[in-house]
Amino acid sequence: MTDLPDAPAAPAIASLSFEAAMGELESIVRRLESGDVSLEESVTLYERGHALRAHCEARLAAAQARIEQVSLGADGAPAGTTLFGES
Repeated sequence: MTDLPDAPAAPAIASLSFEAAMGELESIVRRLESGDVSLEESVTLYERGHALRAHCEARLAAAQARIEQVSLGADGAPAGTTLFGES
């Protein structure tokens, strides 16, 4: 395979969208599961995969922080929406 995540052309993780990072992470998992990579390359792939996972978690947390929450009235019925984290 020519699209090595550790190749110089691999984009910086911080610049990846959630979808791009997940796609690369899935590719890394497939390569590691195949067993067709050397030990050294496996370690390098694992390290990048770990960083990609952390990046995806951070992107999800940031998205969750922007989600609107439904606020409930005294009767328990939806009374409106507020941004996540606002009172």
